[in-house]
Amino acid sequence: MTTTGNMRVTVAHHPGVSMMTGTPKEVQRSLGGSPADRVLVVAFDHIQPLVFDALAENFTNVASSLFEVLRERHDQASLERLAEVLVPRTPPSPRLLREAAMLVQARKAVLESGDWLTAADLAQLAGLSARNPSAQPNKWKKQGSIFAISHRGVDYFPGYGLDRHADFRPLKALARIIETFAGHKDGWGMAYWFSSDNSFLGGKRPQDLLASAPEQVIEAARDEVQDIAHG
Repeated sequence: MTTTGNMRVTVAHHPGVSMMTGTPKEVQRSLGGSPADRVLVVAFDHIQPLVFDALAENFTNVASSLFEVLRERHDQASLERLAEVLVPRTPPSPRLLREAAMLVQARKAVLESGDWLTAADLAQLAGLSARNPSAQPNKWKKQGSIFAISHRGVDYFPGYGLDRHADFRPLKALARIIETFAGHKDGWGMAYWFSSDNSFLGGKRPQDLLASAPEQVIEAARDEVQDIAHG
């Protein structure tokens, strides 16, 4: 095993096989100086370090053994079939790629559309207990007084859903809207709706009118549900 920065390169028993582990950028930098004729990349998302290390070691041993056998037999076709087994059967469809790109853009727009607060941020803003800052925001969420979006494993609460004149507690109208959307929209679905221009509201965004014209926003939510039911 050799180390370059955070890059670990494990050389298997066969001199023709090596295993590189690290981030995509680290591997890419290392491959820039690699003399290898062929490269097989196996990527993992959200994997524990110990599990990853065990898999890397096993993959190296298996690849080394198979390479030894196949090279001795001069069986290029078998080597190609082995590579096919280790990669997805089919590439993502263009439709799936388009949908993924649209989802990324939509979520990015939501995150940039207003103030999104963690439970700790909300607790500090509302003057809640610092000992367990997430307790009350999570209780509000469970009660349906406010909603949250989950981003990278963290819940974020909408700043526009808080009443600035009532110690930053959830606006009363928000609970009625959440109830209206129950079974129709999850947290992200409501976030999309609140941040989008709404024809029922004269082209304005629901989040901009929630505090000043709550009844109109509630009616817009009911209209949205009717459209969904008849859509």
